[in-house]
Amino acid sequence: MNQSKPSRAAQSVLQPGRNCWRIETAHRASCLIDGEEYFPAVKQVLLRAQHSVLLLAWDFAERARLEPGNPHASEPDRIGDLLQTLVASRKDLQVRVLVWDKAMWLALRRQRIPGMQAQHLNDERLRYILDDRHPTLACHHQKVLVIDDTIAFCGGFDLAANRWDTRAHLRHDRRRHKPSGQPYQPHHDVMMAVNGPAARALGDLARARLYRATGERLEPAAPGQDPWPECLKPDFWDVPVGIARTIPAWQDQVGIREVEQLYIDAIASARQTIYMENQYLASHRVGDALAERLTELDGPEIVIINPQHAPSTIEQMAMDHARTVIVQRLRDADRFGRLRCYAALTEDAEIVVHSKVMVVDDRFLRIGSSNLNNRSMGTDTECDLAIDATPGMEREADIRKAIRHVRNRLVAEHVGASIRDLSKATNEYASVIGAIERLNGRSSRRLVKFPEAQPSHTSTYAHDRLTDPASPPVGELRRRFRLGRKGGGARLAVGGLMSLSVCVLLWWMDARSRRSKSS
Repeated sequence: MNQSKPSRAAQSVLQPGRNCWRIETAHRASCLIDGEEYFPAVKQVLLRAQHSVLLLAWDFAERARLEPGNPHASEPDRIGDLLQTLVASRKDLQVRVLVWDKAMWLALRRQRIPGMQAQHLNDERLRYILDDRHPTLACHHQKVLVIDDTIAFCGGFDLAANRWDTRAHLRHDRRRHKPSGQPYQPHHDVMMAVNGPAARALGDLARARLYRATGERLEPAAPGQDPWPECLKPDFWDVPVGIARTIPAWQDQVGIREVEQLYIDAIASARQTIYMENQYLASHRVGDALAERLTELDGPEIVIINPQHAPSTIEQMAMDHARTVIVQRLRDADRFGRLRCYAALTEDAEIVVHSKVMVVDDRFLRIGSSNLNNRSMGTDTECDLAIDATPGMEREADIRKAIRHVRNRLVAEHVGASIRDLSKATNEYASVIGAIERLNGRSSRRLVKFPEAQPSHTSTYAHDRLTDPASPPVGELRRRFRLGRKGGGARLAVGGLMSLSVCVLLWWMDARSRRSKSS
């Protein structure tokens, strides 16, 4: 694979074989911001499914509602009931739901066994599959939904119990509760919808993943009617879409790190602005690439939006320390004052930013499942979509305008401003940072800067090797201890011992933290 650095000139950032798998055309593509856009669109598309529904997910809650609070919502509205109804009424429809089997410690912490609630969905044409075909301490993290190979969704959303929210992100919203009735925090996420050849390519990706997990070979859906929903306004027409993946090295699978390389290349291509929303900031390579751009006299401004803290105690211990280290490194490199790291608040309550979005200037847009941590670069399975308005390409101006509009929608939501005011301020200051600082704080929605913080004494080595490894830990141990493929028992013992050790350690730390809070 050619690893030479792409220039910042006219060539496309997207390069198959280097930083993406394929580039395919989407006749229509749309960016869905927050659950009030994504969940109803999923429901409309599922109601039109004729042949195939393929869902790859990190989590799945069969009792989650698709239109909570809508008195006019058609029934069934719970995702599990809807899938069962569709299969019962359409004899040619096949449904496959592939969900990570989850580490034992996570299942115990959530007080439920992975998959038990949805096991009753299984029958001949509707299969719910727990995916355990991945390295020890890795997870299946792709979030892809493909219907009839004609429309597909990819991004940060799972059809889970605590994902739906409105763009208002009200601090107290009675519609925002789990099936158990328990309320959850305001939640921000983003998904991309594509049709045409881009959707069929994601169908190929989903079938390949399902085959590896189950051994079942599924045929592509026969060409049929496009189920694009009326509620979904396209942002792009006839646009090339790159598909980038992370697939960990395991057994006979060669590791694929397109996601990581695409981050590095996109950062290198920036001229004015790098805008990123993400759940984490813990990838050393991404941090180094951003720091390098900050040292340049004429480099881009960089805006990063993260949650103030990871949602759980375990994730805080695993990820927040690494972010503190990287943010300090970025601030040290920020010689010209071009860096801003923000958290999003609503009525002084934190919004859980779960989106995985990157916008470079007004030419490159990326939406997917990958976090800015080490795991997403080489240990977990990931899938991102990217659009690049390459200079000189057909309809370049229209694509740039659409990319700029998506970024303005996101920033305007976070500062509580209209898209028109945000666009006007960005043009006036020729700066996203200038626009944010002009409009921020005028409403209950605002962005707050990360406070200055020194890294703790938490072991960075332990973090990188156990909770956020850049490559599968068992593979690294096999190389170090020369465990060959024939030593299956030894590999299994090493992997099991590592898993058990991490589970016990994380359980103990979490329990200790909860006891200290209760006292």
